[in-house]
Amino acid sequence: MIKRNLLVTGGAGFIGANFVHYWLKHNAQDNVVVLDALTYAGNSANLEPVEEHDNFTFVHGDICDTELVEKLLKQHKLDTIVHFAAESHVDRSITGPDAFIETNILGTYSLLKAAKKVWIAEPKAKGEAPLTHRFHHVSTDEVYGTLGPNDPAFTEETAYAPNSPYSASKAASDHLVHAYHHTYGLEVTTSNCSNNYGPFHFPEKLIPLIITNILHDKPLPVYGDGQQIRDWLYVEDHARGIELVLNKGRLGENYNIGGHNEWANIDIVNLVCQLLNQAFSKDDSLASCYPQAKAAIAGKAERLITYVQDRAGHDRRYAIDATKANNELGYKPAESFETGIRKTVEWYLNNQKWWESINHG
Repeated sequence: MIKRNLLVTGGAGFIGANFVHYWLKHNAQDNVVVLDALTYAGNSANLEPVEEHDNFTFVHGDICDTELVEKLLKQHKLDTIVHFAAESHVDRSITGPDAFIETNILGTYSLLKAAKKVWIAEPKAKGEAPLTHRFHHVSTDEVYGTLGPNDPAFTEETAYAPNSPYSASKAASDHLVHAYHHTYGLEVTTSNCSNNYGPFHFPEKLIPLIITNILHDKPLPVYGDGQQIRDWLYVEDHARGIELVLNKGRLGENYNIGGHNEWANIDIVNLVCQLLNQAFSKDDSLASCYPQAKAAIAGKAERLITYVQDRAGHDRRYAIDATKANNELGYKPAESFETGIRKTVEWYLNNQKWWESINHG
């Protein structure tokens, strides 16, 4: 079994933290160093389940601090970087794109510079034999733009056509990663994932927002007509997909990781309403835990649905074709949307302290 020493950037965020939990559970012999700036979406509480793990280290710092990254690579003898750190909310990128350019583009560039120096330039200067390393870049399906109702799903050959400052910044970082592979020989892989959901999801995103608003009896905002379609991926399936890319992926390649679960936003909202209506009808104790959830207690959470003006640059449809990952890596999502969303709703019902500390912190 290969022993890895990993640097996980953005490991206190939603997807990063779930990846850390997954990795230490299935690869307990590996060392994992998390580097996170703990901005608004980074939460050290997400890592509490692994804080006492012998092979876990947390570093509070910025990926734009190239000297810090170089120091960590040397100090911990890190051979793998899994790069999650990113500003990732489309709405925030529209109102304040500066942070997206700095973190997603300049931050990725900073990591690439550090990896090139420590893994390639310095060993060559000393005449040392090159060692195997891996820089894995986690990207998004939004770099591909939008799809029409009958268009085929995005493949790895789909031309990039980003439509928001967020997706444009991620597209730029993807190109930088590939440039460092082709120009300098840095050993890289990239994965482009569809919309993730699951535990520790920041409450501003659609699914946790709907769950927590129902539990507070607040309106459920639905953009436009609610017919925007996304492919939804349970976050643990994403972590497993990245593991397969690290273990089996070809250097310099992109792999699409999807959930094979296309859902319109309004259908998701209605499904979450139904699940919470059922939960309150089956468990009388929930009403005492969430007395303010009047609509769900009455079995009518859907009455909170409120249509709002669509946002600027809102892509109509995303869908991932994960055939390449399936054929080359054996990737296949373990969760259907129906099973994954039930687990997610249950997690939020059982972790009120976590999400209320964010909403009111």
